[in-house]
Amino acid sequence: MKTPLFIKKRKKYIQRILPFMRKPIIKVLTGERRVGKSYILLQLMEQIRTEEPQANIIYINREDMEYDFMTGAKELNDYVQSKMVSNKRNYIFIDEIQDIDQFEKALRSLLLDENNDIYITGSNAKILSGELATYLSGRYVEFTIYSLCYSEFLYFHNLEDSDRSP
Repeated sequence: MKTPLFIKKRKKYIQRILPFMRKPIIKVLTGERRVGKSYILLQLMEQIRTEEPQANIIYINREDMEYDFMTGAKELNDYVQSKMVSNKRNYIFIDEIQDIDQFEKALRSLLLDENNDIYITGSNAKILSGELATYLSGRYVEFTIYSLCYSEFLYFHNLEDSDRSP
């Protein structure tokens, strides 16, 4: 897994997602491209590793050529199944899931195992539209991620809130 050396936390999103962690519901992070969905996934994985150092985390980043073979639901399901540990919670993170045809079939199947805790991101019209409700019919909770707000911008750029700040 290729991760950045340092990630500034977007605490308000993490706090909103925490109550749903380890629950049998898919956590869906949606939003426009380049708003930080992937970084929030990385922060959630870091949170889990802090709480459970031996956690089984399965991370798929569809922008990484390593996962280019994963074009449909069957490949997604087979790959995740091959990485799962039985009788242990499996944390499944899939970034840019809209690039996998019929991903909803694999997600519904994976959700049948109560040991699976699933997190996904998506940014295209299929994920952002109301079609998600049809695909996953009540099996998900959605978190819309936005660009940095003013206070986050100051935090990310180590600026003070003053008349001189941008």
